[in-house]
Amino acid sequence: MQRSAPYLATCLLAFTIAALPGCASFSGTLEPTAEEPKTKAALPSGTDAARYADFEPEVLYQLLAAEIAAQRGRYDVTLVNYLQAAKTSRDKGVITRAMRIAQTLNADNAQLQLAELWLELEPDNLLARRISAIQAVKRQDLETALVHMERIMEQGEDADFDSLAAMSANLPPQQRQELLDLYQRLAERHPGNPDLEYSIALLLKINGAPDQALDRIDRLLTEQPDFIPAIVLKGDLLYQTGQTREALIYLTNNTRRYPASRQLGTLYGRILINEGELQAAQDEFERLTRRYPDTPGLRLSYALVALENQQSEVAREELTRLAEQGHHFDEANFYLGRLEEEAGNTLQAVDYYMSVEGGNYFFPALARASELQAESGNLEDAITNIQSLRDVNPGRAENFWLLEVNLLLDQQQETAAMAAADEALKAFPDNIQLRYARAMLHDTVGNTDQAEQDLRTILAQEPDNAVALNALGYILTIRTERLEEAQRYIEQALALDPGNPAILDSMGWVRFRQGDTESALSYLSEAWTAYPDPEVAAHYGEALWVSGNKEQAKIIWEQGLEQAPDHDILRETIERLIGNGNP
Repeated sequence: MQRSAPYLATCLLAFTIAALPGCASFSGTLEPTAEEPKTKAALPSGTDAARYADFEPEVLYQLLAAEIAAQRGRYDVTLVNYLQAAKTSRDKGVITRAMRIAQTLNADNAQLQLAELWLELEPDNLLARRISAIQAVKRQDLETALVHMERIMEQGEDADFDSLAAMSANLPPQQRQELLDLYQRLAERHPGNPDLEYSIALLLKINGAPDQALDRIDRLLTEQPDFIPAIVLKGDLLYQTGQTREALIYLTNNTRRYPASRQLGTLYGRILINEGELQAAQDEFERLTRRYPDTPGLRLSYALVALENQQSEVAREELTRLAEQGHHFDEANFYLGRLEEEAGNTLQAVDYYMSVEGGNYFFPALARASELQAESGNLEDAITNIQSLRDVNPGRAENFWLLEVNLLLDQQQETAAMAAADEALKAFPDNIQLRYARAMLHDTVGNTDQAEQDLRTILAQEPDNAVALNALGYILTIRTERLEEAQRYIEQALALDPGNPAILDSMGWVRFRQGDTESALSYLSEAWTAYPDPEVAAHYGEALWVSGNKEQAKIIWEQGLEQAPDHDILRETIERLIGNGNP
């Protein structure tokens, strides 16, 4: 009898597998051989693998090719072959295994195809429905997603309506509204479903209608008074709608009624922090930490509130435990560094800061470590370390350049800072932060024209950059007589960022230089109230002095000197006006 080509290929493959090292027998597993380390990918084990002997030669060929690819670490090829085998065989075992591989590899398109195939064979398969819903959400096909979720609900299972509602915060407003409309239509078909009612309230909150959300959640709690997610949401909504006292009373009562609710206690603790009730917040997080000792996020919150409450030993103990256990490692080390810095233990602080390996705390930690090294007389070591890190992290070179320039500026190394800024801008001419730093450096050393040029370059890129507009206006105010032009830039900045004390100070000072003391005092008073800075004290005090309110001027200057006794601008102002430098 003549053998078909697929049959001969299968025999050849089987022989090849048997000859491979570590493959004396074929069991259908995706486990790597001794030569292929397991670290390549954590694919599913073969405990529920298909029984290959029952398949047609074409399918068996695809499965064997998939397994060989897995042993070679080519899991993408493994998935392609499993997907084809699933389509060809329509076998539930192969589909299941292919789906597990697709999920492991985060292969969305393959998951979608397999879920559709699975539902053709088993229309009520819960896993296939869930995957189809997830993939529809990822494609932003919300109506299809809800069709699948409704089928799950009709089977008596949790359809995760609330998860989809929470995810909608990342959707454009139009699609958030579309999802809300779909949920409301679904609620009309399934009245009284608490998960749907809760999800609609959550969507209303996300869509910027907290009052409507609160009305909806109140109706739900009338029917379901012990529905804890709704209780949590109501506390959040009360606070969001400005009912702070009611929110705190409500959460206080309900954290006592439901002491095991971690979500409720966490919300209560965070609102207490927002309201400055730090000791009460610490007590709440301590209570939660005792109840849930293995929840690192709660322990971190407890530590940080203790840190704010200046309970250093409590904070140090909790942060040390987190770091030793590898939880929130970078954040814990950053705050341990801060604790040691505040205690005056510079070397220990630098060690902790240097232990921060990545994430949002990496550059702040490196900046503090570098500043401490520089203050200890090791500026050269700090710069060398920054440069070494830049060499091995070329993708983040801009951030390292900025850190180096700012460190040199802080240490008043103007020549070195200018050289670094020039070199950095050759490599990254569009970096606004670097160019702004160089502009401020040019201003410091008296290069007004170059400072103006750098700021205008920034504004050519970002015409609405309020910081650059204010800086340009202020430099023109204090370095030139182009006061009307300066005022226009400052006015633009103030329109973009009203209430910013730095811009208010600039506006007050340009008005003062124009001779409009009354208007100047209005702006400078507002700036001083918002941000009592020594430079603002110099300007505000001078305007008061010139207006005849000399005693008030002296009070303002004294308050400025308490913050910075050697502040150059403040000292110069006092000496120029009253002679001896002391108010």
